[in-house]
Amino acid sequence: MDFSLPLRKIIHVDMDAFYASVEQHDNPELKGKPIAVGGQHRGVVAAASYEARKYGVRSAMPSKTAKEKCPQLIFVPPRFSRYKEISKKIREIFYEYTDLVEPLSLDEAYLDVTENKKGMESANLIAKEIRQKIFEQTGLTASAGISVNKFLAKVASDINKPNGQKTIHPDKMEHFLEELPVEKFYGVGKVTANKMFSLGIYKGKDLKKRSLEDLVRLFGKSGQHYYNVVRGIHTSEVKPHRIQKSVAVERTFFEDLLDEQQINEKLESLAEEIHQRLQKNNILGRTLTLKIKYKDFSLFTRSITSEDYFSSPEQYYNTGKKLWELRPFDKAVRLLGLSLSQLNTEEKKQVSVQLKIPFEEFENE
Repeated sequence: MDFSLPLRKIIHVDMDAFYASVEQHDNPELKGKPIAVGGQHRGVVAAASYEARKYGVRSAMPSKTAKEKCPQLIFVPPRFSRYKEISKKIREIFYEYTDLVEPLSLDEAYLDVTENKKGMESANLIAKEIRQKIFEQTGLTASAGISVNKFLAKVASDINKPNGQKTIHPDKMEHFLEELPVEKFYGVGKVTANKMFSLGIYKGKDLKKRSLEDLVRLFGKSGQHYYNVVRGIHTSEVKPHRIQKSVAVERTFFEDLLDEQQINEKLESLAEEIHQRLQKNNILGRTLTLKIKYKDFSLFTRSITSEDYFSSPEQYYNTGKKLWELRPFDKAVRLLGLSLSQLNTEEKKQVSVQLKIPFEEFENE
């Protein structure tokens, strides 16, 4: 293993079934029961409790499928303001230890604790303290992964879920990666995993036997990533100032829409909502994208890029309507969405200096 680069102490903290756990915490009657956060009739599952997961219910699953898998499933509408409130408390705990915090979503983040505010040498103990504080202050459990880079920390956080943690020590990194099933590699989805299986690649050691040229030929740009990470090479730094690249709003409808007037009303509503969200955060953008999901689940997206920033609900609506007129099918619609990219946040990038301190000590879990 090449340790020529300074080794860091990275923690990946991941809340356990966050949205569902918040609902069970706030409503004790839901504790121990299979619940899904999301729309019961036409939506998708935003989060599933561990009790629901035992039946095969997963996030992003259509609600109808989830109910078929678990007839006693209890649907709970999402309360994003509540999730954001708790997420803010959790991040405040992170900042007690380091300013190098990179949130990935409301319920997970990377922390670089190579040098930390408490002067603690053991990243393992820091993760335990953080998880304990989260539980004391929110009543929720979190899992953590600890290692020398973001990739390994992310993989490790899944190993002892829920309410556990795992340290991958640098001395054991090589063996761990060689024995890791390829479907457990962060970034390898079902399609890629199946392609790897068809090539006789089942574990890290199988992946490691392939040359860089071979992997790039088979997997394109991702081939370089697979070649590196299976060797423990992942140099991406914890970025405390993540730049927002897009803002999106979308709606899944209770009944499929075909009526032009109804579509216009929904577009108008989406345009107003995206404007309010952008205005609140002082964000502007130049590329507007319309997303249409049809009754048969086929997807259509089309974008328009303007020389000037979009700035009003009327602009979002009128542009969205133009994009709607370019649609290829006159089929019933189950979802509409508008998103804005090429944001002015790109012009406001804040440069952060990543500390690179010599590695001192990792404790085995």
